[in-house]
Amino acid sequence: MSDLKDGMPDDRIINEPMSEALSKRYLAYALSTITARALPDVRDGLKPVQRRILYGMRELKLNPEGGYRKCAKIVGDVMGNLHPHGDSSIYDTLVRLAQDFTVRYPLVDGQGNFGNIDGDTAAAMRYTESRMTHAAQLLLEGLDENAVDFRATYDENDEEPVVLPAGFPNLLANGATGIAVGMATSIPPHNAAELIDAARLLIEKPKATTAELMDFVKGPDFPTGGVIVEPYESMLDAYETGRGSFRMRARWNVEDTGRGTYQIIVTEIPYQVQKSRLIEKLSELIEAKKVPLLDDVRDESAEDVRLVLVPRAKTVEPDVLMESLFKLCDLETRFSLNMNVLHKGAPQVMGLKDVLQAYLDHRREVVVRRAEHRLEKIEKRLHLLEGYLIAYLNIDEVIRIIRTEDEPKPVLMDRFKLTDTQAEAILNLRLRALRKLEEMEIRGEHKQLLEEREELKLLIGSTRRQWTKVSKELKTARDAFDPDTELGRRRASFSDVKEVDLAAALEASKPKEPLTVVLSRQGWIRGMKGHGLDTDSVKFKDGDELYLIEEVMSTDKIILMSSDGRAFTLNADSLPGGRGHGEPIRLSIQLEDSVDIVDMFRFEGERKRVMASSTGYGFVVQESELESNRKAGKQAVNAGDGELVCCPEVEGDMIAVVGTNKKMLIFPLSDLPEMARGKGNKLQSYSGKAQLRDLITFDKRDGLIVMTGGRHRAFPEWKGWKGQRAQAGKVVPKGFPRGGTFTG
Repeated sequence: MSDLKDGMPDDRIINEPMSEALSKRYLAYALSTITARALPDVRDGLKPVQRRILYGMRELKLNPEGGYRKCAKIVGDVMGNLHPHGDSSIYDTLVRLAQDFTVRYPLVDGQGNFGNIDGDTAAAMRYTESRMTHAAQLLLEGLDENAVDFRATYDENDEEPVVLPAGFPNLLANGATGIAVGMATSIPPHNAAELIDAARLLIEKPKATTAELMDFVKGPDFPTGGVIVEPYESMLDAYETGRGSFRMRARWNVEDTGRGTYQIIVTEIPYQVQKSRLIEKLSELIEAKKVPLLDDVRDESAEDVRLVLVPRAKTVEPDVLMESLFKLCDLETRFSLNMNVLHKGAPQVMGLKDVLQAYLDHRREVVVRRAEHRLEKIEKRLHLLEGYLIAYLNIDEVIRIIRTEDEPKPVLMDRFKLTDTQAEAILNLRLRALRKLEEMEIRGEHKQLLEEREELKLLIGSTRRQWTKVSKELKTARDAFDPDTELGRRRASFSDVKEVDLAAALEASKPKEPLTVVLSRQGWIRGMKGHGLDTDSVKFKDGDELYLIEEVMSTDKIILMSSDGRAFTLNADSLPGGRGHGEPIRLSIQLEDSVDIVDMFRFEGERKRVMASSTGYGFVVQESELESNRKAGKQAVNAGDGELVCCPEVEGDMIAVVGTNKKMLIFPLSDLPEMARGKGNKLQSYSGKAQLRDLITFDKRDGLIVMTGGRHRAFPEWKGWKGQRAQAGKVVPKGFPRGGTFTG
């Protein structure tokens, strides 16, 4: 190590803490990502790679009226001259700028395979060609007139624009997405004509509110269309703060197929949703029987989107079917709004008004700089024209000096008080330019330039004139995005969400069939068709047997109670069929191997049950408190060191409890609290290792009736075991089931 150090110059050795060195370098990387890669500039709405692609295409003279060039040529020039990154990032960006389903106003006119809405990627850059669109030309207009600053390229061999003049508000028109370090941006596309109208209002009324701007900018305008169902108040808040989201849905209509049947045709899907993935998701939902109202989905798309949704029955309401699909797949999505942009070189979250104002300030600066550039050109031209006029007025003398003098230039300058530039221009005049007609043209041009110079001076000296000029230029740009044209028309519309009682509609549409749910001792569950099942005919795996059985309807829900006190909910129609042995219950619920199922019953929200743990505690719970959509279930009973033993239905006003010590206690049900979850109160006291074994409720008018030997047996002397809750009780009466439970 010492040899290596001795062989290195001292200035290459940096002695600083590792944490400090990492912090500095990561900060530099983060700032580079934020300012030079991920976030768009508020003025032209472009990231550096997008700006360099457009500038590179301009340098190649790929105008809308000209021919196409290979994308490989464009990518190569941009990478070699402007963008110090890989060709794939440049080409991917170029492709995105050409996709009319990705950007609202494409900036690249592509020829060849540039991908599609199904998610297919573009062809390789050697196969595709492109040129700029008219929208891109609007962004670049004025670059030759000193409209913006230029900076050195990465290799300092050339210059590139810091920002484009931006003839229309591209940031909001085409939107932007990007992820930087510790921050991100997400801006949906909007209608350019609406943005220009709002910007012109802001010029006329600088104190206009966001609500007034929204009289023009109704909301996003996605290239794929769709229906925006976000409430106005929510959108107003999003545009004021710069943060929010927009809820959008597919556009659909009902197509009559005759004989009372119909099918639904989806013609527009939400922005950035891949059609192939959407169809795949719908097919999965149909296969998994999660959309009981939908029978089939077909893709009949050509150039336009056409998805056919076939309802399961003609009685299904179209609104109900679509509402069910909106909740389960990407026929409804949300697009987030986070207008985090670069403003004056720093990231900042801005609202709609602030973004438009920043854009207008940029356009005003462009107008002034172009005027100053034009004024400078006019001054130079007028200077030359004044020299020409002197030459025409003294044409004979000028010719004599040129013919007789060895060095005519200084003689001309001294004789007619000309500058070096004027004298040089006179000497370079062609003989044909000495015609009288040429003199008249020069005088006419001189007069015209004088008038233009005065107008430019007035423009540069008047803020009001500058804003008027900005407004006129925006009005001209609006013609390119005329709402009456195919490019400019609004594609996304707005609508209110229809109120549909989806749960009731789905419940009514489900087929109601009798099912018998069978759970085996080893935990295999199935739903067998019909009631009154002969249990002897039910087959199980070797070593397995019947554990629990419950008769339900296919529209019912099943509650499973586990020994650790959790309640699980299953839909009866989602259970595996009666063919075979079913499937392990642990595939449907998260049940540990050490935990068993204690009971299984049909869910009835109004019914009540008594939860009893082995430690002798219990409480009354309403079944509605047990329902859960979580695979992990819902914790209902805190069993402490014990476990849930039983949860019988409440069928009377008295409770009978029996322990493993064969002592029974009876007390009023009213002594127990009704709770949603918890441990409950003490039911019966035990000594030693004794625990609660079973519990039953009964009506004191009917008396205690238990199941013994497969028959019901009454115990009319039950009052002898009646006592106070939490007492130890007395030994069970003679004839009590030998199993020590109330069910034999």
